[in-house]
Amino acid sequence: MLVHLHVKNLALIEDIEVEFGSGLNILTGETGAGKSILLGSMQLILGSRSARDMIRSGASYALVELLFQVENKRAEETLLNLGIQLEDGQVLLTRKILDGRSISKINGETCTVSQMKAAASCLLDIHGQHEHQSLLYQDKQLEILDSYGKSEIDPLKEKVREAYGEYRNCLRELKSLDMDEEQRNRERAFLEFEIKEIESADLKNGEDEELESLYRKLDNGKKILDTMQAVHSLTGYDSGQGAGESVGSAYRELTRITEFDPQLESLAGTLQEIDGLLNDFNREVSSYVEEMSFDDETFYETEKRLDLINGLKAKYGQSIEEIRKYGEVQQQKLDKLNRYEECYQNALAQVEKSRQKLDRISHELSKVRKQYSTALTEKIIEGLKDLNFLDVEFRIAFRDQKEYSANGYDDIEYEISTNPGESLKPLGKIVSGGELSRIMLALKAILADRDQIETLIFDEIDTGISGRTAQKVSEKMAVIGGCHQVLCITHLPQIAAMADIHFEIEKHQKGTETITEIHPLDKEESVRELARLLGGAEITEAVLQNAREMKELAQVHKNARLK
Repeated sequence: MLVHLHVKNLALIEDIEVEFGSGLNILTGETGAGKSILLGSMQLILGSRSARDMIRSGASYALVELLFQVENKRAEETLLNLGIQLEDGQVLLTRKILDGRSISKINGETCTVSQMKAAASCLLDIHGQHEHQSLLYQDKQLEILDSYGKSEIDPLKEKVREAYGEYRNCLRELKSLDMDEEQRNRERAFLEFEIKEIESADLKNGEDEELESLYRKLDNGKKILDTMQAVHSLTGYDSGQGAGESVGSAYRELTRITEFDPQLESLAGTLQEIDGLLNDFNREVSSYVEEMSFDDETFYETEKRLDLINGLKAKYGQSIEEIRKYGEVQQQKLDKLNRYEECYQNALAQVEKSRQKLDRISHELSKVRKQYSTALTEKIIEGLKDLNFLDVEFRIAFRDQKEYSANGYDDIEYEISTNPGESLKPLGKIVSGGELSRIMLALKAILADRDQIETLIFDEIDTGISGRTAQKVSEKMAVIGGCHQVLCITHLPQIAAMADIHFEIEKHQKGTETITEIHPLDKEESVRELARLLGGAEITEAVLQNAREMKELAQVHKNARLK
């Protein structure tokens, strides 16, 4: 579960640290107090995009830290598979936002945003204000079903993806062969031309590099010759100013005085070695100059060969190896054209074989999905009845898509009837925003139990609900809080009353700045916050009494659940 949150320099937040507990953690506050900023800080850990304007005015960076105590084996195994070692059963996720970039760390070690997201997704799940609208999309509906049965469905989905890839490759191969005789003749002529052009060049590996080196040498021949002659003169013995002559003279002078000091003999020996090396160097330079030849014919042939190779590179590849490989591929295409009928029939057979394989695996996937849809439907109906859908009917309708996809051929749609006598219809044609919100709440509870996600975060799950329905939602939240850590941002007193821990988020002035702070409420402070939610600006004694009664009734309900 999430045990500690630290946010620094993020929007209106200067520096806050919050200790969360188990059960139902409720967060309330005035509109605009900064509840969405707090939620946004957690979404940053889940991989949402960061921006420079997130950083608090005047600060150089923003920081978000989430510390989790991992208490279930599945999450621990997932983290270990990601290469994350727990420290005393804990994992620390950190994201620092700088100007134009961000730095993510897990247990102090730098990681990518995707690695952070993968780690966080097995530790917490966030339901945003408008996420329930995604239920109207059939892709999301299928995703939820697949998540429910992921242990069996995911391996089959992977097999379907592989089979679909094979099927698409076979279709592409068949399409490449689908041409009339005139097209084949044109293609054959074109292939023969390219193959002949490459083969006639008689290319050799590394030839281009050798020619380029030779070309540079030939193209700069005069410059090389003039320079080497100058070097020969500067290091030689023919002129009075050559280095060889100078070193020789120095050696002769030094030998005249070595008899006066034995230490000078080693210096003389060193100078003699230098003289010898310089003499050898000078002879090699002289030999190089004598052997140099820059005939026009060699230059012309080198240039011509390079032009040929570079022309082939422009057409067929960036290296000789790539050109030759291209020629081999074109030869294979030509061979297929020369055996057109045979290859075409083989391609037809491969398409049919891959289609049958895809159909078989897609059928297996669909069968498993239907099995899990039955169990999921029962769970959803049970959850919806807990949320004041009294006479609800629910069904996951299956239809076959016209075409295969990497996800199989299932086209599903959630259908619901919320009133007796009404026929089942798609969600989008029946439910309101408040009903969608409750359906999503039921689904989140089901999937969280399935995946063993310890921490669930709900941002204003109370959208569009009130009265008895609000009470039912609060009771459901209490039930979920009995087996998960729940963080819930709400405006409804019925939900807030169920809090195991109640936090208030408030905004106030600090000098010339506006800052957001969060702090836990004791029992009496919680009652007063409930009174604010009930009565608005003016909190009378009657409102306070009502809040106390609501808190007491909530406690009675939770105690009954525990029994």
